[in-house]
Amino acid sequence: MSGARSRRKGASYERELVHRFREAMPGADVKRGFQTRSGQEAADVECPVFWVESKRGKKPNMRGALAQAIKAAPDGRVPIAVVRDDRAEATVTLLLDDFLDLVREWWELRTR
Repeated sequence: MSGARSRRKGASYERELVHRFREAMPGADVKRGFQTRSGQEAADVECPVFWVESKRGKKPNMRGALAQAIKAAPDGRVPIAVVRDDRAEATVTLLLDDFLDLVREWWELRTR
C-alpha cells in the first residue's frame, strides 16, 4: 500500500474512532489529535481519561501501538491501543493495572 493511501486509511480510522468515542461519551470533547512538526506527541484521538493510539491494517502491531501510547501518555491519562485488522473487529489493549483500576471504579459506582 502506498504511503499516501496508508495515511488516508489511518485518518479515516481515527475519524471513525472519534465518532465511536463520542457515542460512548456524550458531551465529552472528543476529536482527532494532530502530530506537530516539532515532534511533540499527540494522541490519535483526544478524549477525556484515555490516551488513544490507533492502528489499522493487514497486521497492525498491537504491542507496538500500546508501547507508543505508554511512552507518550501524560500523567492522569490511561494509555490504550485501539487496533483493527482489515476486515475484523477492533480490539483495545491496555495494561492490566490500568484495566483493573477502571474495573474497580466501575464496581464502586455500581455497588453504591
